[in-house]
Amino acid sequence: MHLLIRHSRKTGYILALALLSCSTFAQPKPSPVLEAYVQEGLQNNLALRQESLEIKRVTESLTQAKALFYPRFTFNPTYSLAAGGRRLQFPVGDMLNPVYKTLNQLTGAERFPTNLANVDELLAPTNFHDTRVNVQYAIYNTDIQYNYLIQKDLLSAQEARKRVVVNELRYTITTAYYQYLQTLDAIRIFTNSRNLLRELTRLNQKLVGNNVATKDAVTSSEYEVSKLEQQLANAVKNRTTAQAYFNFLLNKDLQAAITVDSTLLEQAPTQATETLPGLQEAAITRRQELTQLQSSIRAAQNAVKLNEANARIPSVYIGGYTGFQGYGYTFRNQAYGIAQLGLSWDLFKGYEKRSKIQQAKIQVDALQTKLNEVQQQIRLQVIQADADIDAAQESLQATRQGVTATSQTLKVIDSRYRNGQALLIELLKAQNDHLTAQIQQSLAMYDLLVKRATLSRILAE
Repeated sequence: MHLLIRHSRKTGYILALALLSCSTFAQPKPSPVLEAYVQEGLQNNLALRQESLEIKRVTESLTQAKALFYPRFTFNPTYSLAAGGRRLQFPVGDMLNPVYKTLNQLTGAERFPTNLANVDELLAPTNFHDTRVNVQYAIYNTDIQYNYLIQKDLLSAQEARKRVVVNELRYTITTAYYQYLQTLDAIRIFTNSRNLLRELTRLNQKLVGNNVATKDAVTSSEYEVSKLEQQLANAVKNRTTAQAYFNFLLNKDLQAAITVDSTLLEQAPTQATETLPGLQEAAITRRQELTQLQSSIRAAQNAVKLNEANARIPSVYIGGYTGFQGYGYTFRNQAYGIAQLGLSWDLFKGYEKRSKIQQAKIQVDALQTKLNEVQQQIRLQVIQADADIDAAQESLQATRQGVTATSQTLKVIDSRYRNGQALLIELLKAQNDHLTAQIQQSLAMYDLLVKRATLSRILAE
């Protein structure tokens, strides 16, 4: 009777499993425990932190591109000391002094100097300073304009990439949590079965003591207990591994305790009304991989416009500088200022610009092709997820029926064995069949939850 009582306690658990068999697109209510873990993972996960840092880096690139729209002021003082090198030599004195002396004699007056020195100066100025402030401002520059637009698109693409990582991380944490719960369920099933076999062993010992059964009944049941001990040890190992992996995703101590949501399997999912085409379109609308590609396409299109503008539109700028220039830092009679208006236009560069335009257009076509491919892949993923959920539901229904059937069989054979109307091998087979059915049901149950989580990831919910 002990076997019957213990198996009857599983009725509530089996009924809870039955609630999971419903519409393919039905989703259970969010688990508050699991959602808290997901949020903790999104906050602490190192991979997501790297994506946040990458966004900050691209944001700074956008700030730098925006800065090019403003005037540029530069304080640029220089001071030169020179020694040696080339010299400028010109015999001014030797040429003019005789001429001036002759003129003075002809005029009878000392009107012209006769002691001019020859020129002997270093070409590199010494004790010379040029202290000035430069200003530059681009009136019209297509490079600055389109570079800013490109950086904006790249920032949008990077933000979409982060949302892709968030979606993937949410899915990974969710499935890791289900895997941990499944290991706990396996431990529970193996533990219950081991306890039942231990009771059977004690019963057989009593039967042998009463000369109702032979000793092989005891050794056979002890052997079955040893097999379950081995399976239980393997299940405990799987639990430890699953626990460590889950905590790794949350960037926590790998041995930290995990809270179990006992209500997860008791929530009855609701019937979804969206059709398969509707789900496909929803996935196309929400998936951030497409947003990332669309932003990259816009960036490539702006790169095309940038190269086309470079080929036919000049850049215009104004600028100038003012300051002091001369020998020695006296600042007396050394002030000067220069204003500039400039235009830059590459008329011919060996067809380089034409090649850059074609290269940018090829990049746009490649990204557009990739976008179309990803859209088709997403539609395929929705179809596959739909089929997987249908198959998982049918599998769960079949395993649920298997648990019910093996439980009833075990109940009958256990009663017959206790009355001496069944062989031990029949009872052990019935117990093994029931154990196998429970494990299959547990795997099917959590497989269905994982398949639903997969659909949520595909839909980017």
